[in-house]
Amino acid sequence: MLEHVSISDPGRIHQEGMTARVLLENAREQIAGLLGAKQREIIFTSGATESIASATWGAVRRSVSAGNTPHVVHSAVEHSAVRRSSEMFATAFGGRSSEMFATAFGGSVTVVGVDPSGRINVDEFIATLTPSTSLAHLQWGNHEVGTLQPLREIADACHERGILLHVDAAQAVGHVPVVPSELGIDLLSFSSHKFGGPGGIGGLWIRQGLRLEPLLTGGEQERARRAGLENMAAAIAFGAAAQELDSATLAAESASARQLLATAVGNLTAVDGVSLLGPVDPALRLPHLVCLGVAGVEPQGVVLGLDRRGIALHSGSSCASEGLEPSPVLEAMGVDAQRSLRVSVGHSTTIPDIDALCQELPQVLRDLRSLAQ
Repeated sequence: MLEHVSISDPGRIHQEGMTARVLLENAREQIAGLLGAKQREIIFTSGATESIASATWGAVRRSVSAGNTPHVVHSAVEHSAVRRSSEMFATAFGGRSSEMFATAFGGSVTVVGVDPSGRINVDEFIATLTPSTSLAHLQWGNHEVGTLQPLREIADACHERGILLHVDAAQAVGHVPVVPSELGIDLLSFSSHKFGGPGGIGGLWIRQGLRLEPLLTGGEQERARRAGLENMAAAIAFGAAAQELDSATLAAESASARQLLATAVGNLTAVDGVSLLGPVDPALRLPHLVCLGVAGVEPQGVVLGLDRRGIALHSGSSCASEGLEPSPVLEAMGVDAQRSLRVSVGHSTTIPDIDALCQELPQVLRDLRSLAQ
C-alpha cells in the first residue's frame, strides 16, 4: 500500500489520491500534536531552511503591501538561513538585484548583538523595533552553542507593537517542549531530521488567522500556502517520528542528553586547552549540544583524528560543510571563532560513546600539538 501511496497525488479524488490525502493529513495531525498546535497551522516544506525563507518572504511582502519600507530585525547569532533570507528579501526591494523589484522600497536589516554566552539583551532588541518593522527573528536555541533566548519577553514586545515574530526552532523541536501558541509568536520553523525523522522535509507553523503570500507558487497544495507535490513518504515518516515523542519520552530523552553532556563537559574541560563556550548553567542551553573551545590546534585536524577513532563531531555550525570560515556565532560572542568543536548527542547516544570521546579527544589533542612543536 505505502509503495503506491508514496507516489500518489493527495490532490486527486480517485481512490489512491484520497488514501494519500488521509495519510498526509494524519502525518500533519501527528506533527501538530507534538507542537500542541492545530492541524491547519502546519505547512510541510523541504526543511527548516525553506520554512525560514517562506516566513521571511511572506512577512516582508505583507509589510510592503501595507505601504511600509521593509525592515527585518534579528540577533547576530541566528542561523545563516535566517541571516541570508533577511538580507535577500528585505534589501532586495531596493530594486537593484532584479527587475521583479523595480520599485525602490529600500529595505533594511538590523542585527542585534549578544553577550559572551550568546544571549541577546532584551532592551536592546526591543529598541530596534519600529512601527514599520516587517519581521523580527529570534531563535529558540542556538545551533552551535545551545544558548536559549528570552522568547517570552520578545514575543510580548512584538505583540504589543503589532510586529510579526518568527522563531527558528530547528534545534529545539523534538528536544524540549515547544508549544508556539503559548508564547504568543506568529511563525515557527522546524525540521524532521533534527529529531530522528527523515531528511529533506520540515515544517512551518503559521499562527491561525495570519495570511502570508507563499514563497513557492504554482499549484494549490498545502491550502495554497506552498506549491509543489507533497513528499508523501517523508511526510509519513516525519509524522511517525513526531508521534513517538510524547511528553514522557521527550522528558526522558532530554534528561538523558543533559546527563551525557554533563559527563562530557566535566571531563573534557579538565583537559589543558579545552573550555566550554556558551552558558555555564545547563538550564540556559539546549539539552543535546554544547560547544568546546580547543586552544592551539585547528579543529579540522581534531575532527579528522576523532573520525579515525570512530567518533563523529563537527566544528562550527551543523550546516557548514568544512568549517574553514570563522564562525559568525562565536565572533558575535567575542570568543575564538576558529577553534571550536560542536558536541551533540541523540536518542541513540550511550554512556560508552561519551566515555570513548573523553578518552580519545585528549589523545588527539596531544598528537596534534606534538606535531606543531
